Amino acid sequence: MPQLILVVDDEPKVARLARDYLEKNGFRVLTAGDGQSALAVARREKPDLVILDLMLPHIDGQEVCRILRRESDVPIIMLTALSEEIDQVTGLEIGADDYIIKPFSPRALMARVRALLRRTRGEVKAPSVIRVGTLKIDTNKYFATLNGDPIKLTPNEFKLLYLLASHPGQTLTREQLLDDLHGAASSMDRSVDSHIKNLRKKLESASGESMIETVYGIGYRFMERN
Repeated sequence: MPQLILVVDDEPKVARLARDYLEKNGFRVLTAGDGQSALAVARREKPDLVILDLMLPHIDGQEVCRILRRESDVPIIMLTALSEEIDQVTGLEIGADDYIIKPFSPRALMARVRALLRRTRGEVKAPSVIRVGTLKIDTNKYFATLNGDPIKLTPNEFKLLYLLASHPGQTLTREQLLDDLHGAASSMDRSVDSHIKNLRKKLESASGESMIETVYGIGYRFMERN
């Protein structure tokens, strides 16, 4: 069955543009015009990906993103008419996996959708399970546990955790991590920092100690563990 995309935007022309292009490319598409409806549809239909406008009536896009992220790991692309970097970074920090600025070209949106779905399905192959201390990462099940307890991660957080934990004690540059997340052509130079910040909080909350070290001016390192 074709993958299901939920498009959330209170501008009918924008929603229709995205819907028509996605359907033309073989996706099933549902739309919602406000945050409350978006949450109801997402909970009922469980889409494979959500395209979420930042400015929505009743419940804004940021709050919808926060709620969705608490309830699931569905990939989220944030739509925003705001060009300031702070708005883009905020979207990433609250759990969005990618963003695109309006007005956008349908082809650009389609490329982001396909790239995010590929990452969500997990392109990393063997080894399918890695262990670092009490951390276990299973790429077949797309699942991670720490001290035996599951860690709820977004697709990008999972990918970053795998990349870092696969090289314990080795510093990975921000550019290396960015290329793995979004491809070498990406301009999202702040997204790695935002995802690492969220990932670090989750790991520290679960373990009670720091597991990812910042190597200032270079990148990040997963601390070696016995």
